[in-house]
Amino acid sequence: MKLLQNSLLVSFIAIFLTPAYNGEEIIGGHAVKPHSRPYMGSFQRDFKKKYIHHCGGALIKENWVLTAAHCKINIEELKSARVLLGAHSLTKEEKSKQSLGIEKQIPHPNFNSKTLINDIMLLKLNKSAKINKYVNLLKLPQGKVKDEKPRTRCTVAGWGITNAKSENASDTLQEVILEVMDRKLCEFSQCSKPTLEVTKDMICAGDPKGKKDASRGDSGGPLICKKKYTGIVSYGNNKIIKPGIYTFLSNKYLAWIKKSIGAVLTKERY
Repeated sequence: MKLLQNSLLVSFIAIFLTPAYNGEEIIGGHAVKPHSRPYMGSFQRDFKKKYIHHCGGALIKENWVLTAAHCKINIEELKSARVLLGAHSLTKEEKSKQSLGIEKQIPHPNFNSKTLINDIMLLKLNKSAKINKYVNLLKLPQGKVKDEKPRTRCTVAGWGITNAKSENASDTLQEVILEVMDRKLCEFSQCSKPTLEVTKDMICAGDPKGKKDASRGDSGGPLICKKKYTGIVSYGNNKIIKPGIYTFLSNKYLAWIKKSIGAVLTKERY
């Protein structure tokens, strides 16, 4: 049995490319058609009067962005941070761009950075985005959410680095096609992180050929499966070849999103 486990471990490590925690990168992907992902947002920090891409996110309401809890920044940084919408290039002038400040960040109250449980966060923008062909909403799943089966093809988009040796984010929005993996096999391949249990509220995805994945710079971005918002880029390890972990937009999290937004709106009425 032990010999079989070792053989399986070698096999899985050999075929998966690694995403990285604290941000994800698109490797082996390609640039998207400009403005074909109008829901994409770049969560940016102000570094010496220059905005630096921090995490990805998706616009789910005119003044709400959904991202990952591990993308949370401190209160002082938040005052000058922003979400950039309508961008294809992060640096070039584009009339489509909308820059909005962040009023508050609401990470899931039970987020655990060691186990990666509840890696989901809402950003409330300081004003509503103007919806048009360049900036639009990504619809949350409707009704009872069903699990995605292994080998389901999904896409991830982001401005993360495109080369593991690079330190800079991609200037243009990139995307990559991945496949959903079995949770137990994924958990087994993540044995270097003993605190990690791939729960039903997580989803695992990677590239069977080991040439493509998300990694540093794309955390918080959406995982799209069957043209539906399915997950949020959460975790990977850029030192060992492994599949990536995504927060699964389960019914549990959809209820939390609705409750959190509703609670904020209720408070604002008084």
